[in-house]
Amino acid sequence: MELLNLYQNNYLIVFVFLCLGVLLPVVALFAAKLLRPKYKAIDSKYTTYESGIEPFHDARVQFNVRYYVFALMFVIFDVETVFLYPWAIAYEKLGIFALIEMLIFVVMLLIGLIYAWKKGVLKWI
Repeated sequence: MELLNLYQNNYLIVFVFLCLGVLLPVVALFAAKLLRPKYKAIDSKYTTYESGIEPFHDARVQFNVRYYVFALMFVIFDVETVFLYPWAIAYEKLGIFALIEMLIFVVMLLIGLIYAWKKGVLKWI
């Protein structure tokens, strides 16, 4: 009987959090609707830019894809170097096998870096 009561209490807790999860946003949105200032927007507020100036060319600017690839390469090598830190901390406990594995890992990173260098990815302009 006590086990059944425990399960019912668990479902009751889930039900209370579900009700709170639905009720709090509804109350917040309703309170915001009551408290916000009420005014009629002028037509210039509905334009693309609120300054009232009509756009004179396309707002989309195309960037060279090289910048994205350069940033991606930075993120990849930056994250990979983070993997070296835990290994360096526990080096004495891991032994020679971990050293060989880490050397293989670093060699693979160097191969990737050399490949990117040969492809010209690392040239900024």
